[in-house]
Amino acid sequence: MQYAVCTVPVSPLRATDSHRSEMVSQLLLGECGQVLEESKDFIKLRTVYDEYEGWAQRSQVELLAALPGDQESKVLIGDYTDRVLINGVEAHVPMGTAVIAPAGEELQLGHYRIRYQLASPWHAGTAVASADAITARAMRYMNVPYLWGGRSAFGIDCSGFTQSVFRFFNYKLLRDAYLQATQGEAIGFLQEAVCGDLAFFDNDEGRITHVGIMLNAEQVIHASGKVRIDRIDNAGIVHTETGMRTHKLRMVRRYFGKI
Repeated sequence: MQYAVCTVPVSPLRATDSHRSEMVSQLLLGECGQVLEESKDFIKLRTVYDEYEGWAQRSQVELLAALPGDQESKVLIGDYTDRVLINGVEAHVPMGTAVIAPAGEELQLGHYRIRYQLASPWHAGTAVASADAITARAMRYMNVPYLWGGRSAFGIDCSGFTQSVFRFFNYKLLRDAYLQATQGEAIGFLQEAVCGDLAFFDNDEGRITHVGIMLNAEQVIHASGKVRIDRIDNAGIVHTETGMRTHKLRMVRRYFGKI
């Protein structure tokens, strides 16, 4: 079995093997995928973390025969960015990136040497998913611009945002909103929602297309244009500044238990 490991801070995963193809997700530095197919400039892979498929640019990954480092690492970059040396040259990796080798030690990824500087480690394995902690972590992404397929503090989509925040509390969410809606437990009424519950929203065809994190029964933080906080009621989201209704509520689900 062959694996591809990301060797840049953030690498696009595209729907097809073309630079013009839509970005469906991203790899962060050190993240891996099982190689499924290859073309001249791209490699199709299935990610180890969330089993998502897409085409990575060949020049942004390295092919390896085995998974490198600690792919189950619970240590994440905790600040907006942190420093790493790639072949001795400084780079900045985004918040939420898994640290797959001890800080200061050199990790060899084929032709690449990775050395984490790690000024802001976050230990997801021991993090407690309290209302205050979830709110504080979600708020770190405030004003990050919306980016279709994004999974980082450089640009993020709605389900990339929820997946990233939950990872800080050692909860593995699937990649897309409609997939995340198959996890957790259903909440009967919006008024029962607590911080950390996820609210899901559908389109006119009934397909779930959006997700946000409930801060309480009346507020949701979500990536829509940018990561922002809006009001929510039984019908859906009401834009705080404009008063316009932007998303239609489908369901609320709980993942951490009642906090």
